[in-house]
Amino acid sequence: MEHGSDHHRKPSILNPSFPEKLLFDGEVVSVDLKPHWWHFAQPGGATLLTVVLWLMALTQLSGDLGTVLHWVTGIGALYSTLWLGVRWLQWRSTHFVVTSDRLIYRSGVFAKQGIAIPLERVNNINFQQTIFEKLIRAGDLLIESGGEDGQQRFSDVRKPDEVQRLIHAQIEENGHRVGGGRGVSDVATQLEKLEGLRDRGSISQDEFEREKRRLLG
Repeated sequence: MEHGSDHHRKPSILNPSFPEKLLFDGEVVSVDLKPHWWHFAQPGGATLLTVVLWLMALTQLSGDLGTVLHWVTGIGALYSTLWLGVRWLQWRSTHFVVTSDRLIYRSGVFAKQGIAIPLERVNNINFQQTIFEKLIRAGDLLIESGGEDGQQRFSDVRKPDEVQRLIHAQIEENGHRVGGGRGVSDVATQLEKLEGLRDRGSISQDEFEREKRRLLG
């Protein structure tokens, strides 16, 4: 399948870790992002603070008060460290992906959840940044799509302004392909690919039905 010029095929943001078994035949990944490092700010800050307090209680306080504070801060440090570990597992399992055909978001360590929006259904893309987020080059993407999903918010996106431009470019390229001859036969082909993904266990029955409704819609 032809996917346009080399200019569109060459991604600016790519971390090739998204499972290929979840892609359609001929589908090309343009953007594959993990959440921004700011995703770790809260558990990381809590871990640093509680470890410092624990060390202070261990080395500078004595007596019953020192013992109590030592245990309290130690439990706090353990809890925040576990929080940081869970957040890291969530980070590893999260993908924000733009392909030649779809926008895909998947997350979850044990119970997977996600959404896949065909590019031709994307109506509007906005991004939001606070002043601080602008400095660290992070922010939220708000994507409006036709159908039952409405507006979706994706948080802690790296370089949201650049991702917005790349999505627009991919949508334009996808529109050229759609206008150049994709029709009923292409929908049938996509349904066959979806059935193959379902039969291989790459997507659930619910995901299959949701994607099927989008294609037929």
